[in-house]
Amino acid sequence: MSVKHALLALLAREQMSAYRLKKAFDASTNQTWPLNVGQVSTTLRRLERDGLVAEEGDVEPVRWVITPAGREELRAWWATPVVRLRESRDELVIKFALASADPGVDFRRLIARQRTATQGTLHDLTRALRTVSDDEQTARLVLLNHIFSCEAELRWLAALEASGARSKRSAGSRRADSPAAREAESQHAGA
Repeated sequence: MSVKHALLALLAREQMSAYRLKKAFDASTNQTWPLNVGQVSTTLRRLERDGLVAEEGDVEPVRWVITPAGREELRAWWATPVVRLRESRDELVIKFALASADPGVDFRRLIARQRTATQGTLHDLTRALRTVSDDEQTARLVLLNHIFSCEAELRWLAALEASGARSKRSAGSRRADSPAAREAESQHAGA
């Protein structure tokens, strides 16, 4: 998420203080990713250094305005699709990647627990969506994104479970076809 571009988008609407920008950001994103005022102020100073925003007036609190270069940067951002990186630091993916290689972890139980938690979250989000009025487009947009993410996560968990079951069956059948397994079976049959 580009805080820089979000602040430029808000300043393109009207000039604002750092505190008002923080409040406008929280409202615009339905508090999906709350910012603190310090983060806003630091980003504004960087934007000012880069010539994308400027201070307006001498009164406190300082009001910020977008510059023509800032508007051009914002236009470029609107025109550029967001590419989701494959290297994202997703704790869930990291957890399952490590668990899949650890024989001490009950992988199926891990999947079941995560599925239960994700289904609970999906239920809560769906219930929250029902309470959103038609004129609350920001809240609707954010909730739908979270709902679809939960649904995708559930499909991913199902795929993990299916592939885990297949690999265990494959490993079991490979062991049964090994010379050692055939020898043990013939000794057992002859006994």
